[in-house]
Amino acid sequence: MHIKRGQATLLFICVKLPVQFILPAHERPENTVAVDGVTVPVISLSQPHDVVVKEVAEACQEWGFFLITDHGISPSLIQRLKEVGQEFFELPQEEKEAYANEAASGKFEGYGGWIDYYFHVMASAFKVNYDVWPKNPPAYRGVTEEYSKEILRITENLLQLLSEGLGLEGKVLKSCLGVEPHTDMSALTILVPNDVPGLQVWKDDNWVAVNLLENAIFVHVGDQIEVLSNGKYKMFIAPPHEANIGSLSELVNDQNQAKYSTKTYAEYRHRKLNKLPQR
Repeated sequence: MHIKRGQATLLFICVKLPVQFILPAHERPENTVAVDGVTVPVISLSQPHDVVVKEVAEACQEWGFFLITDHGISPSLIQRLKEVGQEFFELPQEEKEAYANEAASGKFEGYGGWIDYYFHVMASAFKVNYDVWPKNPPAYRGVTEEYSKEILRITENLLQLLSEGLGLEGKVLKSCLGVEPHTDMSALTILVPNDVPGLQVWKDDNWVAVNLLENAIFVHVGDQIEVLSNGKYKMFIAPPHEANIGSLSELVNDQNQAKYSTKTYAEYRHRKLNKLPQR
């Protein structure tokens, strides 16, 4: 019997769950109910600049997560982005498998069948490999490139707000990161949600439900922002591998010692993935 890649994974899981998908006991979530009456910060970018800086800084210090509205991305673009994504995942399995990634051999871009996902780099231009982008639906590339430009604009705006919230010049964090969008293990995750509720954020030893808000975008602060802020901002765009990441000297003094050692992002990622100390 011929078994497709995704099917083979599912059959294997029925027998024995691969160790890489098993969290250590102390990291496993309990069956909990989200706390009522507590809401995740929602920040309108149309407010006066000083107000936005203050609200973003407070959200990063207290939550490490917030929603932004009035961000300038048109609702029609967000809708088209969702549509081309849905069209791809509704294709026959054989057509999706033509773009299969091979994580074991270091090829991370492409389609992953075991949980039906697709990953590829959107920026910078010299790192984009259009050969791994879906050719079907035909509108996929145009819509995704338009969305990528908007996300880069928002990323630069957010990094400026985060810098100013630390009392620094607006370009400091961006220059430290040499920023490219994505992943919570790095600097920022900017997420356009679908229409499925259920996202929860861990705060003060409780789960807090994140309400779906039409046309809002989720922003999650990553590890590298926490390190650069010397712990002022909570973690929750990836820098170049050779970038040195450590607590900014402007935020370190005799009363506030550096909480993180300086290391390259490549070393940081290695330690993160292998659960080695970062300090």
